[in-house]
Amino acid sequence: MTAKKSASKTSREQLIDRYMTDVLEKEAFPASIYKFCKEHNFREEEFYAHFGSFDGLKRGIWSSFFQATTDLLDKNKEYESFSNKDKLLTFYFSFFELLALNRSYVLFSLSGKQSLLRNLHQLRGLRKRFKGFAGALIADGNSGKSLKITERNPAVFSEAAWLQLLFLLRFWIEDVSPGFEKTDIAIEKSVQTAFDLFENTPLDSILDFGKFLFKEHMA
Repeated sequence: MTAKKSASKTSREQLIDRYMTDVLEKEAFPASIYKFCKEHNFREEEFYAHFGSFDGLKRGIWSSFFQATTDLLDKNKEYESFSNKDKLLTFYFSFFELLALNRSYVLFSLSGKQSLLRNLHQLRGLRKRFKGFAGALIADGNSGKSLKITERNPAVFSEAAWLQLLFLLRFWIEDVSPGFEKTDIAIEKSVQTAFDLFENTPLDSILDFGKFLFKEHMA
């Protein structure tokens, strides 16, 4: 006889919120799903209705950051009229503003005992979604090019955009400037450089971005 699955009363958002709060208050990741569920008074089946593991939940947190960012962009009535460069800039500024609201969790989850590279597994969902977003911008940019030879490969450039996001994430993690103003500068300069490369006019912005990075490294 097959047991009927009861409807989950705990939402995905509630699980994420409780997990993040738990991590920050205890300064440690939960030891087991059983203990986590018991402590917060919900059934394990409610957890598994949304996530198959804690790793899945961690990936879900970063996917929710992306979703919340794109939801904000969708609410901006002027966003669709922006150039592709301004769309990417707006995404980055909105995304890092959201991360700033959750900075304590982000720093703990990415800057713990393991290096950033070893923690990248939790960004897999974000990577897929962001590459889709960047690829759409690149495809749109290609549509405005009159010659096939000047078009850019969306797969290649979306991967480059992902590496750019990782660079900016690392920069933001290490940024101690008021209001993360240096991250804002890094966003503006890196996006300008990326779009100059896309349009084959890279020299000035690459030199400018390089000088900025050298100055920050020597500070």
